[in-house]
Amino acid sequence: MNQPYQPPTGPWYRKYLNAARGWRLGMAGQSSFLIHLVCTVLVVITAILLRVSLEQWCLLGLCVSCVLSAELFNSAIERLAHSIDDQYNNQIGAALDIAAGAVLMTAIAAVAIGGSLFISRWLELSGN
Repeated sequence: MNQPYQPPTGPWYRKYLNAARGWRLGMAGQSSFLIHLVCTVLVVITAILLRVSLEQWCLLGLCVSCVLSAELFNSAIERLAHSIDDQYNNQIGAALDIAAGAVLMTAIAAVAIGGSLFISRWLELSGN
């Protein structure tokens, strides 16, 4: 049981398979990740309707990927924290709150960037 960690060996593509597994694990059972995915769909639909430019698509993609990545990091920290101590621990609780705060900060920035992009594009299309 107390063996040192050895990274998995095998073909180069195994790392990508492990990353895909991590993505599924990070999303599984996470209601906040589901909310972010729904918001992503709404962003894509809005961007299509407003016919945003390539540069605007790139900004939106960067915002979405940052929020989803922050959520995956938060999920990873939660899993690690629960594996370390299943009892309440002030330090672990603070770390979890900080990770959740990072997700919130990223989401607020994404809403501000996406919102300003959509508003300016809507004003442009409406002739204002």
